[in-house]
Amino acid sequence: MKYYLIAGEASGDLHGANLLHHLKKQDAAASFRCWGGDLMKDEGAELVKHYRDLAFMGFLEVIKNLKTILLNIDFCKKDILEYAPDVLVLIDYPGFNFRIAEFAKQKGIKVVYYISPQVWAWKQSRVKKIKRDVDLMLVILPFEKEFYKKFEMDVKFVGHPLLDAIAKFKLRENRDRLQLNLPNDKPLIALLPGSRKQEIDVMLPIMLSVVDSFPEYRFVIAGAPGQTSQVYAQHIGNKDINLIFGETYPLLNKAHAALVTSGTATLETALFKVPEVVCYKGSYVSYMIAKQLIKIKYISLVNLIMDRFVVTELIQEELNRKNIEIELRKILTGSGRDKMMHDFNELERILGGPGASEQVAIAIVELIK
Repeated sequence: MKYYLIAGEASGDLHGANLLHHLKKQDAAASFRCWGGDLMKDEGAELVKHYRDLAFMGFLEVIKNLKTILLNIDFCKKDILEYAPDVLVLIDYPGFNFRIAEFAKQKGIKVVYYISPQVWAWKQSRVKKIKRDVDLMLVILPFEKEFYKKFEMDVKFVGHPLLDAIAKFKLRENRDRLQLNLPNDKPLIALLPGSRKQEIDVMLPIMLSVVDSFPEYRFVIAGAPGQTSQVYAQHIGNKDINLIFGETYPLLNKAHAALVTSGTATLETALFKVPEVVCYKGSYVSYMIAKQLIKIKYISLVNLIMDRFVVTELIQEELNRKNIEIELRKILTGSGRDKMMHDFNELERILGGPGASEQVAIAIVELIK
């Protein structure tokens, strides 16, 4: 069978790669073509476009790059027709993938959506398009199944693929005794400023502003795939900061605490049982538009899944040196740290165990066979 997968971000590349691994087990004759990243390519997919050329953050940024986005959509449609896949697998990335789903459905191609767009957060009317264009929706958050049920749509909850990715890493870490190439003189505080250059340029300087207040800790930046060291160097300057690439999981496995830009990384950090402060700051206009449209209580996946306050979220003007320092101290020692660790254990229980990627692979193969 021929599979065409589309992921537009680093997290989608990770989940897509794990899915490809299990699809190959279910379908020995499978061939793959994808929009994604290096991880999907390493699993044997022919990479059409890298996600670093697709990611635009915020309403204004999307408008400024609208011509590029529309050209990519047109190219993708032509590429799908030429490849003629048995199934199209869309991984999150809704602005782009909704358009491709509609096109594929019109052309008679089976459409699977893996990792639901956050339609429960804003524009719930988009569920109508999903019902029309998607043959199989596979969700990874426990509350999403009940959400879709309100719209008389049956979806399959498969568990969260991060549990697969982390379990796979820990198995390899125990087997190979992976070691971080860092000085072992101080406890580590991980900095995860995001995967897009726009995010890094905004978030990293604010995160680095507290370094001098914690001389007893070593701060380590997790470099994002597709970014260069120069992107980070302009912000690091002469500070004694370590920058590592391709070792985010080894870093989280050793970190004592973390400052994390809102996104999938907040959940990854929690599942590694690393106390964290969640950070977010966007352009003022984009933030104000989002504030009017998005109807959720929290921005971090940890708090959304738990449906209560677990990790501190510093957003927009709240994200400053003083507040970061205060909140970071709360989770380095004492009762604040203990409570967060307890909540992280409960979070892991709610998400279920590993096995999401295998369930998704089985469901896709059953659909097309």
